[in-house]
Amino acid sequence: MAFAPATALADLPDAAPVRVEVDGVPVCLVRTGDAVRAVHDVCSHQRWSLADGEIVDGAVECSLHGSTFDLDTGRPRTLPAVTPVPTYAVRVTDGRVEVDVAGPTNGAAVPAH
Repeated sequence: MAFAPATALADLPDAAPVRVEVDGVPVCLVRTGDAVRAVHDVCSHQRWSLADGEIVDGAVECSLHGSTFDLDTGRPRTLPAVTPVPTYAVRVTDGRVEVDVAGPTNGAAVPAH
């Protein structure tokens, strides 16, 4: 695994998506308490930033057409999206969030950005 710095844990609000770039890859980070999850920040339906959306019941909702993506699996829970978004491994070290964007943990294809 190739973890790279993303942001400080203190800079992530609870239950709100935040867009960061890790090694040139757009990533949507979501903090819930001390846990942080990472998904690719581009909606698989219409190439829209997921960080512009809201967190709804363990999923991030795309603000463009309302598709929701499970933060653990990347799978869409609602239409119109039908293709999962990549999920990434996250670790927190000394108050810093690091993400491994080298390979999605769910095997989803990484879209061109």
